Amino acid sequence: MAIDVSEPSKMPAGEAARVGPDSFLTLHYRLSLADGGGDVISTFGGKPATFQLGHGQLAEPLERLLHGLVDGADAVFDVAPEQAWGPRNPELVQRLSRAVFDANADPDTSYEPGDVIDFARPDGGRFAGVLKSIDDNGVLVDFNHPLAGQSIRFEVRILGVL
Repeated sequence: MAIDVSEPSKMPAGEAARVGPDSFLTLHYRLSLADGGGDVISTFGGKPATFQLGHGQLAEPLERLLHGLVDGADAVFDVAPEQAWGPRNPELVQRLSRAVFDANADPDTSYEPGDVIDFARPDGGRFAGVLKSIDDNGVLVDFNHPLAGQSIRFEVRILGVL
């Protein structure tokens, strides 16, 4: 497995609560590009995150990394693309007609490459894609997760486990 997990650097004395698949957590976390490309998101230095595992509030690959950590633990995970959001899929870069784009676009917004566009799914749900190019005939949209194909570093400090 291509995941490098460092040992927690801080282990509280006594019997500490362990993170399980449905634990309610309070933690600080940082998600950054493993190549040193900078933070994607970080709660360190601000308000910690609080959520329950298994409810889609944190990406499932990241939730799995937390399982077994104890209350008070610090951990750093270097995660290969295959264990995170997978490799980039060229089939998820799609050309759409201008009519499909216009049906989903805000008519009062001027769109440029790099913008994230929200699209309707046939089942009523929504999904997002990054606009790569736009012209009078259509648009090119990348529906890959923005971190697909990227090695990431996931740092956590568990502040509370219920």
